[in-house]
Amino acid sequence: MSCPTMTSQTEKVLMAHGSGGTLSSQLLDTVFLPAFSLSSESLHDGAIFTLGDQQFAFTTDTYVVNPLFFPGGNIGDLAVNGTVNDLAMCGAVPQFLSCGFVLEEGFDLSSLQRIVSSMQAAAQKCGVELVTGDTKVVERGKGDGVFINTSGIGLIRGPALSPKKIQTGDVVIVSGDIGRHGTAILSEREGFTFESTIESDTMELSSMMQQLLKSQVDIHCARDITRGGLATILVELAQSAGLGMAIDESRVPVNGFVRGACEFLGLDPLYVACEGRFVLFVPASEAKKALQIIGPAACIIGEVLSDSPFVTAKTSIGSQRIIDKLSGDQLPRIC
Repeated sequence: MSCPTMTSQTEKVLMAHGSGGTLSSQLLDTVFLPAFSLSSESLHDGAIFTLGDQQFAFTTDTYVVNPLFFPGGNIGDLAVNGTVNDLAMCGAVPQFLSCGFVLEEGFDLSSLQRIVSSMQAAAQKCGVELVTGDTKVVERGKGDGVFINTSGIGLIRGPALSPKKIQTGDVVIVSGDIGRHGTAILSEREGFTFESTIESDTMELSSMMQQLLKSQVDIHCARDITRGGLATILVELAQSAGLGMAIDESRVPVNGFVRGACEFLGLDPLYVACEGRFVLFVPASEAKKALQIIGPAACIIGEVLSDSPFVTAKTSIGSQRIIDKLSGDQLPRIC
């Protein structure tokens, strides 16, 4: 099935434009990047800039998850963790966050207090300060309970990480099993009951990244696996680096209950979002050290090739398939 494109001024914004896949890329390329004289090749999880002799990372994200509360977390800790993780993927130590709330008239104050408390707890765990914010209220029916925007600044103490630093021969490491968050959100929203409750993997990744950097692992690039799933992230990085990647699907860790839920729902785990997992690119000589630091859940799933910037996957039956970005809108409102 072909994916719709933005071909004229009469086109409308679709839910799929926020999925992190093909239409999201088209929206950036045709609307936002030209307006601000930016190139898609410069995109990462945050902007990197220098003030004096210090290097910083700056990022922003907006959270519109539905439902607001889900197994393993809620929109509050998700917002803090997500922004902290984006800074960590740039090689930065998160320092300060802002938060903006859009509240819908009639939203329950006890739920808001629960969300704010979870944000405070997550910020404390991450070692980051929430220092400024804003609140707006919209009329009943013109919101979805609460939307949250968080922006963050982090200090880069070593070399910044970038897709442009990915090299031929790098191994591709995934920090843990994939697909928990998207599956948990969809199951909760649609009321599906499985043999075991599937909890979101939302968590902060900064402490783990700082361990890797302090241990002087030669990290070329890191990216947390969010909208569009592992597959979309790998395609974006391959295109930015101008290099090919080959992965082995049998090596990609997927929890048995998540795999079963995906089969029931007709989903491919490679395209299901995470909120506490990342993909890491290091030279093969550094892989063992990186795996020891991340822990037993991490594994090597592939390598970077010198050919054209496509991602291929070896399937469970031994065949090869081309991996592309998420097409259409698979799991709306996952973050």
